[in-house]
Amino acid sequence: MSVSLPASVPAARAGETLAALRRRLAAAGVDNPAGDAEVLLGWLLGWDRARLRAHPEAELPAALLPRLAEAASRRERREPLAYITGEREFWSLPFGVGPGVLVPRPETELLVERAAALLKEAEAPRVLDLGTGCGAIAVALARELPRARVTATDASGQALRYARGNARRNGVEGRVEFVRADLFEGFSGAFDLISSNPPYVPSGEIGGLMPEVSEHEPHEALDGGLDGMVYLRAIVREAPARLRPGGYLLLEMDPAQIPRCVEEARLTRAFKEPRVRRDLAGRDRVLEIVKV
Repeated sequence: MSVSLPASVPAARAGETLAALRRRLAAAGVDNPAGDAEVLLGWLLGWDRARLRAHPEAELPAALLPRLAEAASRRERREPLAYITGEREFWSLPFGVGPGVLVPRPETELLVERAAALLKEAEAPRVLDLGTGCGAIAVALARELPRARVTATDASGQALRYARGNARRNGVEGRVEFVRADLFEGFSGAFDLISSNPPYVPSGEIGGLMPEVSEHEPHEALDGGLDGMVYLRAIVREAPARLRPGGYLLLEMDPAQIPRCVEEARLTRAFKEPRVRRDLAGRDRVLEIVKV
């Protein structure tokens, strides 16, 4: 028996539904229509993608169809997939996300990987994560470094609500302190490592980003000022006063910004020669700096 979904999505069986969703999302310009269709239907059914592919003949519950139509319409409007499902995986951990908070990117896992490697032998390292957003870096580091004391800041109260929820969800609620602050505001003392994935998109380039980003994600989490360097420059200049000797500063940025950030670090005369780390795509992504 054939069932018509609102918004012209005909479906009765899983395979037919996926085909219809793929066509709709492709027509809307979605980058990965097949994958997104599987994620949306699997999310509503509570199935993983392998099960979905193995059972194209499965009949869909009638009550699911209006919800599927709504989710498809949201994705057609280029709302981020993670906002629709309410979740994004990062560092193999689940993170709740939604409007008002930046969706964690896979390339940011390089920063977590490097921080965990640098502090793995430390007795009780103090870590400060600036601009934590949904808490991805801070929570992942708390999971990787059980002896670490992690502080995470953000200027957005909404982002911090997500971050606190993600700390609870991932079992580190008592080991990460979340503080509403603008970068180093109100902080003193020496940390063993400072991490940040700050806003680094030049203001004039935000409108040219994918609609998922430019039309839906919070611009305050993206906008790095005229040259994209406002926050990067401030962090590099202020970090020496908050790092112990031999402490680390790890920053994610656009590859084109790395030479300028290296020069900023040299000008402080407080750091050893910076090292550049590449992401899985082979692009310069993380700057690793050690205080003298």
